[in-house]
Amino acid sequence: MTRARVPLLLLFGILFLASLSVSFGIVHQEHQQSQEESEDNPFYFNSDKWFHTLYRNQYGHLRVLQRFDQRSEQIQNLENYRLVEFKSKPNTLLLPHHADADLLLFVLNGGPVITLVNPDGRESYILEQGDAQKIPAGTIFFLINPDDNEDLRIIKLAIPVNNPHIFQDFFLSSTEAQQSYLQGFSKNVLEASFDTEFKEINRVLFGDEEQQGEESQQEGVIVELKREQIRELIKHAKSSSRKALSSQNEPFNLINRKPIYANKFGRLFEITPENNPQLKDLNVLISYVDMKQGSLLIPHYNSRARVIAVVTKGDGKLELVGQREHQEQEERWEVQRYRAELSEDDVFIIPAAYPVAINATSNLNFFAFGINAENNQRNFLAGDKDNVISEIPTEVLDVTFPASGEKVVKLIKKQSESYFVDAQPEQ
Repeated sequence: MTRARVPLLLLFGILFLASLSVSFGIVHQEHQQSQEESEDNPFYFNSDKWFHTLYRNQYGHLRVLQRFDQRSEQIQNLENYRLVEFKSKPNTLLLPHHADADLLLFVLNGGPVITLVNPDGRESYILEQGDAQKIPAGTIFFLINPDDNEDLRIIKLAIPVNNPHIFQDFFLSSTEAQQSYLQGFSKNVLEASFDTEFKEINRVLFGDEEQQGEESQQEGVIVELKREQIRELIKHAKSSSRKALSSQNEPFNLINRKPIYANKFGRLFEITPENNPQLKDLNVLISYVDMKQGSLLIPHYNSRARVIAVVTKGDGKLELVGQREHQEQEERWEVQRYRAELSEDDVFIIPAAYPVAINATSNLNFFAFGINAENNQRNFLAGDKDNVISEIPTEVLDVTFPASGEKVVKLIKKQSESYFVDAQPEQ
């Protein structure tokens, strides 16, 4: 009897290893399939693939997301909007420049100091995480990261004013990354404008040939500052955390306010054009979502707003639902589901009227700009509150679904939570 146990145990071992192999194979196949679906999703932008670097050095970088209309015809209405990411190390300065685009800046991490320069003066603001600030086209500005330890991360929405989808940064300085735009003027124009010989202008503003590579020419548009320089630059800056703001053009904070939706599974903060003059001018809303691991932002859709979202932390799964014409049968439409595996820095688009759901596979945060946001209505398709289906009369539900209207109402009202729910509830 004892001898018979060895082959039997061996058989059990083989069967156990085989089952593990099959399980691993299924998981690997599902993961590979999910990755392929993400890449095929025209509303999903992997951060490693779709961002183009504008400027980079050891102190940070500026990069821009590829044009939306080049990714897919389905989002060509976003062609006049560009997404820009800025990151910088501690004790650094993004040199003064302006753009031929309106910019809406949002602070994801860090506490920068921004200075806006106009012919009649300048204003400096100490920003914090969650602050937003509009920078009108043509306004010269510069950014300082005064922190000794924390990196700065900012996301900007650029709305070009000259040409759709194309915008340019105009830097005053001449660096290894680009020439000063003042160098585009002729010698005669510069001498007459500054009432100075060109040789002196060249030495002071651009650096002559003997000075190339020395202190007169920076390595890039992001430079390092000394602590005494930072102290001098920020000593007159206003704090954005003041309760009373004296101007409609000053920074405003998104996350230091009451969320519009909140429960134990997640929170959604939002400011709409109706509630802020800077956003009204651009017809843009901003929102920030904070979800716990294992939670679900239940199916919903926006009536007007086209959402551009950036994952700021964590991982998740996106399901977006559209429609397409049946390939074989005319005058018939079928559901098209777009899926994506979301990771930090990824970008995804939610077109207006497309139902969407997001599952947090870890603690997940994402920030979003909503385009064409004035009078937007968010409609939930499940949950206890703001469930638009529950407002349909029972008599209409009777002929809309296979079951009776009463059973439909019972089903759609069963979920006691709203907005955020447990992604895997116990049945």
